[in-house]
Amino acid sequence: MAEFTSWRKSSRSANSAQADCVECCQTWRKSTRSSNSGQADCVEARNTTTGFQVRDSKLGHDSPVFDLSASDFTGLLRVADHA
Repeated sequence: MAEFTSWRKSSRSANSAQADCVECCQTWRKSTRSSNSGQADCVEARNTTTGFQVRDSKLGHDSPVFDLSASDFTGLLRVADHA
């Protein structure tokens, strides 16, 4: 599966003609609980400016992307630890 990345412009980079513009790469990270053993539980996550996004890693670009707040993402991780 190809790695999907997107670029996010720094909030400190103005939309003026100044040359000091910075972009940060957002990369999907596969969960350490997702194994290559053929299990159906494969999740990827990445952080955003407003929280986190999660998707099904098996579907890649075709997966729906769910936007979660930081507290919702933390709750998801907490529940996964007890599963």
